[in-house]
Amino acid sequence: MTEIMPAYLTDYQKIYREDPRKTNLEWFKNAQYGLFIHYGLYSLLGRHEWVQFREEIPVAEYSKLKNQFTAERFDADKIARFAVDCGMKYINITTRHHDSFCLWDTAETDFNSVNSPAGRDLVKELADACDKYGLGLFLYYSHGRDWKHSHAPNNDLWGNTARPHYDQTEPSYKYGDDHDLNKYLEFMKKQVAELLTQYPTVAGIWLDGIATPMSGEYTKFKCQELYDYIHSLQAHVILSYKQGLLGTEDFFAPEHQIPGQDDDKKQQGKISEVKKIIEICTTMIDEPRSWGYYKNARHKTVDEVIAKLKEANTAGANLLLNTGPLPDGSIDPEDERVLREVAKII
Repeated sequence: MTEIMPAYLTDYQKIYREDPRKTNLEWFKNAQYGLFIHYGLYSLLGRHEWVQFREEIPVAEYSKLKNQFTAERFDADKIARFAVDCGMKYINITTRHHDSFCLWDTAETDFNSVNSPAGRDLVKELADACDKYGLGLFLYYSHGRDWKHSHAPNNDLWGNTARPHYDQTEPSYKYGDDHDLNKYLEFMKKQVAELLTQYPTVAGIWLDGIATPMSGEYTKFKCQELYDYIHSLQAHVILSYKQGLLGTEDFFAPEHQIPGQDDDKKQQGKISEVKKIIEICTTMIDEPRSWGYYKNARHKTVDEVIAKLKEANTAGANLLLNTGPLPDGSIDPEDERVLREVAKII
């Protein structure tokens, strides 16, 4: 547990010492509005964050993008000030998406931003900026999907779309008896530990890739053990696994809207079974819908953002609104214009 109370919880210091996580949840329930950031190697191509999967780009070929990653205009201070100007209370950034490229100084793989031309720990820069401006910082982490790690979930074991469907066997992947999911789970546990110890004032861990454990024997993923480990490392940290895998998550984060009773069960998750704080996550990039930067896409308008924010808040939910930075790491100018206009109205 960090001995320093996170800056974003300053107004809650009287109750923080009694129950850090309950205090954090109380703050989060009142936060209402946050900025989601999808940034990584996929941003360089501008064809969706799932470009490696959709276009079946071989692992070795996709990995070469690391040598082009400069993040020359990724300005954490500017991003944090922008979020404050827009009336947002927190930021969530993709520390590692499904392609497995990491935006922090991790000892578990050299596939990271520090070991790229950028030579920078972007997560640390953003954590410092959020502390400076009193913003909460959530760390997105791809849990159920990984398109690089040799022992990550694969199609042969679960019969789903956890990995790209290459015409030929991907030589870097392990299959059959050679595949050991526990090695991947240990890799993830060590990385999550890095995130919580290197950036101890973060607000929470936000797991993604829930369709993979939901489509098979989810107990193999040992999620409750991971949840307990996270809380043991930082008592104030809250966590989500999208719409809820076990129901023991601290909050649920469904995409685009709160699922109704008639929606597919995989989309509902545990929402209809367990009462939790809800955070609706959606993206500014509408057509084609994308979370990472997409060239020549249609973005949400001022009226659409206001309507979505009102829809979420009226339902008692937070809105986590995503932008996909340009390849150089700068905020998409269209999104910046719209969100600043929204801030003048709300």
